[in-house]
Amino acid sequence: MPTWLNVLIAVLIGYAIWKIGIATIRSASGGQLPSEQHDPEDVEQLDVFFVCEECGTEFRVTRLGEAQVPRHCGERMQVVRRPAAEA
Repeated sequence: MPTWLNVLIAVLIGYAIWKIGIATIRSASGGQLPSEQHDPEDVEQLDVFFVCEECGTEFRVTRLGEAQVPRHCGERMQVVRRPAAEA
């Protein structure tokens, strides 16, 4: 096998290992930089619920943040916003 081909293959393998390493470190560090995080959204004026489409279970939410939408019955729950009920 020619030397130039061995060098090219070594460089490509090194580049692939470097990219995989950087991706692994980024995923282990939490994904977002602190400057990209958003403040929680205050939803007191609305009734916000996480609703399970399978069984109808609802969780009332008072603040929406960066957390992932929970799962219920194995499926992601839907975020439903309704106008606040007048008391």
